[in-house]
Amino acid sequence: MTNTFHLENKIALITGGASGIGAATARELSRAGAHILIADINLLAAQTLAAELPHATAIAMDVTSSVSIAAAFTNISRLDILVNNAGIGLVGDITRTSEEDFARVMLVNVHSVFLVTQAAFPLLLASHGSIVNIGSVAGSVGVKQRFAYCASKGAVQALTRQIAVDYPKELRINCIAPGTVQTPFVEGYLDKYHAHEKEKVRAELVARQPIGRLGTPEDIASLVRFLCSREAEFINGAVIPIDGGWTAA
Repeated sequence: MTNTFHLENKIALITGGASGIGAATARELSRAGAHILIADINLLAAQTLAAELPHATAIAMDVTSSVSIAAAFTNISRLDILVNNAGIGLVGDITRTSEEDFARVMLVNVHSVFLVTQAAFPLLLASHGSIVNIGSVAGSVGVKQRFAYCASKGAVQALTRQIAVDYPKELRINCIAPGTVQTPFVEGYLDKYHAHEKEKVRAELVARQPIGRLGTPEDIASLVRFLCSREAEFINGAVIPIDGGWTAA
């Protein structure tokens, strides 16, 4: 732990915290001195990660269920940081997106942010805490064949800004908008939709980011740490791209 961007004794809850960006964030905030609550629908994976960290607890949480969220919060008496990371994707334009699939993406990517944030709000107000929502560049630009996903991530940006306007002095809330990040999320997409041409499509994903590589979960986790630190106290209501230059181009 260094004195820069430190989070000593802060308590941080990370949804979808057992894998990908969530797991990297758990490790990074732990290195910064925080106590980590790893919330995930996959409790075993959360427990496995928690066992690796010095001050971490695994919590079973279905972010789409207010009952599950309420049960998880019965054992949380203090909270300084909330990272809304859980999310899913969907491939398809508007003509190939079913009502059920659209509803599912909005439920997991948007409604869950509402539910978890609302449940955490009294604790975050008490601590003058920090919220970081993991969005996507898809909330800022149109991405081909990502109709529902773009809609959901645009909503995450909007609710981030709105909460910042209502509570500008009580807490801070920001949104990170990653480009394509090398995670199980991306590998699942390649396996499902491009199994016969994975490396070709992977090269296309790399090419749309001018820097010439995919992001890493650690890239995103480092920005989460900064945004939650004292050094970032003047950053509020911001949507920050971290995309290798994608949106700049």
